[in-house]
Amino acid sequence: MSVQVWTWILVGITFSLYFGIAIWARAGSTKEFYVAGGGVSPLANGMATAADWMSAASFISMAGLISFMGYDGSVFLMGWTGGYVLLALLLAPYLRKFGKFTVPDFIGDRYYSNTARTVAVICALIVSFTYVAGQMRGVGIVFSQFLQVDISLGVIIGMAVVLVFAFLGGMKGITYTQVAQYCVLIFAFMVPAFFISMQMTGNIIPQIGMGGTVEDGTFLLDKLDTLHTQLGFKEYTSGSKSTWDVFAITLALMVGTAGLPHVIVRFFTVPKVKDARKSAGLALLFIAILYTTAPAIAVFARTNLIETVSNTEYKEVPEWFKNWENTGLIAWTDKNKDGKIQYVNGSATDGKPAYIDQRGQYGERLVSNANDSTNELYVDRDIMVLANPEIAKLPNWVIALVAAGGLAAALSTAAGLLLVISTSISHDLIKKQIKPNISEKGELWAARISILFAVIIAGLFGIYPPGFVAAVVALAFGLAAASFFPAIILGIFDKRMNKQGAVSGMIVGITLMLFYMIRYKTGLIGVMEPRPASEWWFGTSPEGFGTIAMIVNVIISMIVSRMTSAPPEKVQEIVEDIRIPSGAGEASSH
Repeated sequence: MSVQVWTWILVGITFSLYFGIAIWARAGSTKEFYVAGGGVSPLANGMATAADWMSAASFISMAGLISFMGYDGSVFLMGWTGGYVLLALLLAPYLRKFGKFTVPDFIGDRYYSNTARTVAVICALIVSFTYVAGQMRGVGIVFSQFLQVDISLGVIIGMAVVLVFAFLGGMKGITYTQVAQYCVLIFAFMVPAFFISMQMTGNIIPQIGMGGTVEDGTFLLDKLDTLHTQLGFKEYTSGSKSTWDVFAITLALMVGTAGLPHVIVRFFTVPKVKDARKSAGLALLFIAILYTTAPAIAVFARTNLIETVSNTEYKEVPEWFKNWENTGLIAWTDKNKDGKIQYVNGSATDGKPAYIDQRGQYGERLVSNANDSTNELYVDRDIMVLANPEIAKLPNWVIALVAAGGLAAALSTAAGLLLVISTSISHDLIKKQIKPNISEKGELWAARISILFAVIIAGLFGIYPPGFVAAVVALAFGLAAASFFPAIILGIFDKRMNKQGAVSGMIVGITLMLFYMIRYKTGLIGVMEPRPASEWWFGTSPEGFGTIAMIVNVIISMIVSRMTSAPPEKVQEIVEDIRIPSGAGEASSH
């Protein structure tokens, strides 16, 4: 059977499973909608957390980033994995004991202020929409290739799917759907890795295969370094980022993780604090399976890409290349008119959109605005994981399986984010501030209507994305680091932190991060083009600037809180109490 038929079959089976679970687990109360009734087992919650955590950025984009960045891509592995450890050990048990199931709810009650709650809601919406943009983009990429539809239509299909199981089931439906999605995505990620590792190195375990030898006895990484240097790239195993920027990006990703509202809320779906700790440990184990495999997939994909494409006559390129050209995610222009694909160091474009919807003399998709670089090939790094099985000529069912896994990864995280957006509006704005007497049924409807609007906005972000998937997601972590992390960590460990300090810090932190993002990533402030890296403050990339914005937030918060009155005695007692690891009550919406 063809790849497309296999894709329809596997995607159809998995989607039927997700819809069935959503209908079976539909929420009947606000507690079920927000925290799945607080009765999820640690094992199920660990798998659901892992699926929530491993978004399209982890499944589709991270290995692609590492395959193009080489050693520099390790910041994503260190930051995202380390951040989960930080969240599990330093924050989750205390937030679970506090008993509030949204971050704005915690901040509103801890800082005894609806102003603080409102600022936290605004921050949650900014972080979540930035993050969900990457997920919808990932959905569009998968659908565009494997179901042979336009990226925009792919995003719209993804919107409809995620709406059904978020709208019906809330957190209860999403939790059990995510358990199924974890099983699908991890199977889809690992099977091609086993195949390709065996094919290239004779070792079925990809983590070992990456450090193994190929047919001629050369170490695989040495071979890749040689291929890189021959084409003018830096060695794959050497880094180009400054030590400071590596540190800044890693720390921003770590503390941004600890401030992500859609991950934090997962720890309120289990009955006890002890269960929150167990599910955190299990989730880390489930996450590690994918994260330790991603570097190996990156090495396999990069080696195969160079060997099958570089200096190849266009008329002889393999079928996978032309398939991906049809989506516009690969493009080529024959600059030296020799009919061969010249893939060397340098950008094939001048920074404008990578391709135009035209074909050249060979039927190739043309690179638009080609610059003077001798590099003729544009490859969207988001396709590397998805194209890898095709490049390695694996069976069609394996290629289709990866499509189903990519969709599972993107849709599971999108659902969690959309729930955060809806609860921020229905619970933290409407229930807690605008209309405290709203009925439970009314609050449930407000949450569902909020999801509908959130899906539409998220879809627009997916159709008009501000960058490739992992870059968008990395910026969301910077925003979370700049806004939430200081307010949460100081709220747990500093009795003297008051509402004035927290509000000031959050406003300054997120404003600074937004300014830097826009100035150096999109170029909407002052000039039309993003400012160059030579103008970065302290040599810090936009992905790493969350670290600086977080430090500024902490300093502002500490200074302002010490210059204003101390929190009420009752609040200080609560802060003391949540650090005692015993006797936690249920998560409460009241």
